[in-house]
Amino acid sequence: DSELDLQRCQQLSVTVLTDHQDLSNTELKTITNSTAPQQYRIRAKLRTYKPQKLHQSVKLHCSKCNSLQEVPDGDDFDFILRGSANTAPNPELHNTSWYESVTWTTQDQKQREIAIHFVKHDEMLQHPEDTLLMIEGGTLKEIWKLAKRFKCVIPVRSTEDDLELLDLSAPFLLQGSVKYYGCKQCSTPKPMKSLSSIAAEQQSSWEPTEIAQVLGVELLQYVFIMKFTLVDETGALNAYLFDY
Repeated sequence: DSELDLQRCQQLSVTVLTDHQDLSNTELKTITNSTAPQQYRIRAKLRTYKPQKLHQSVKLHCSKCNSLQEVPDGDDFDFILRGSANTAPNPELHNTSWYESVTWTTQDQKQREIAIHFVKHDEMLQHPEDTLLMIEGGTLKEIWKLAKRFKCVIPVRSTEDDLELLDLSAPFLLQGSVKYYGCKQCSTPKPMKSLSSIAAEQQSSWEPTEIAQVLGVELLQYVFIMKFTLVDETGALNAYLFDY
């Protein structure tokens, strides 16, 4: 619908920006020759807009290093999961004081080993809708199924000493249908035992910002970016939209 609206705007002879009703219209040539910041009201045509597909407007932004990156697609995530499945779960890391583990081997040809670690709260398992779990060896399809039922899902792999996050090219946390990413440049990932501090809280809400903080992940935010080229009889002006 939004894309159709933009196309309609492009077809109209004139588009009016209705903010600053107390100001008179200013020519674009005057604006381009002025120093910022100023407030203007303009009357102009929309000549072009980018990107052409609205879904391409969504990027990931790091507020710390101010970098922008494309949102990875499902194929990237699937590739990372397949790679991590080559590392078998370490049984010595199962059933600790702050999580309970369940393991099994799939019946397909590859016979993958899967481990799910259900994080406890106050030494008790919670209802699924309140539970954070960590999974080793799961496929993309399996992880999405778990994300629909449980509050938070974190894909992990085993080391000799602890569980750890996967490559930050993959989402480090899934909550419902939302994937949360961390900045590779600004993050210093910590082992999963860092989560035990939240599990010990009286009311663990499993907020993504808090999870990211204790795991040493600089959380990337989804942003919406567009570029509009506006024209009148005196010149052209590029307008940029950037919003969370």
